Amino acid sequence: MSSIVSKQPLYKVRNSRIHGRGVFAARRIRKGTRIMEYLGDRISHAAADARYEDHDPNDNHTFLFIVDKNTVIDAGVGGNEARYINHSCDGNCESVIQKSRVYIEAVRTIQPGEELGYDYEIGREPDDPPNVDEIFACRCGSPKCRGTMLWPAKRPEPKAAAPKKPAARVSAKKSAKKRPPASAPGKSKAKSGKSKARKPK
Repeated sequence: MSSIVSKQPLYKVRNSRIHGRGVFAARRIRKGTRIMEYLGDRISHAAADARYEDHDPNDNHTFLFIVDKNTVIDAGVGGNEARYINHSCDGNCESVIQKSRVYIEAVRTIQPGEELGYDYEIGREPDDPPNVDEIFACRCGSPKCRGTMLWPAKRPEPKAAAPKKPAARVSAKKSAKKRPPASAPGKSKAKSGKSKARKPK
């Protein structure tokens, strides 16, 4: 992996044809270059859920990045230019996690003026709205575009219910068993990671 030694900036932020703002190579970036770190407020999944509880479900804009089962980086708070790197199904970059820190690295040589991009791999959730694929539609324009920022690319098919076995015939006398006591209700667990977030490769 090559290091950043030149004083000339590697990238610049400007408007993107893909979405909003984007990050573009200001000069040639060699394959393997660690371009930047993904910075922001490091919070728990529960805190991320609470912070964006009122987020418009039809808005696909997210600066959240999952580091591990405990930590999410919210680049919307104290973030840097990395938050403007757009999704690409066939990106020229990838996200790499090292010692709980997230870095963006070039997976091939990037020419000046080329937009940086990596696969967000935003996870699907069982309670996603029916139009989730429309909300997170991809517009990267790559020949390998899968049409969505979500992963897996297609909504999993619901598992077919196993056929019920016919009930055994028993006499009323034998079937009159004592009902077991109802189990005590447990505490409901907060759903961690409900807010849509980018994931590492």
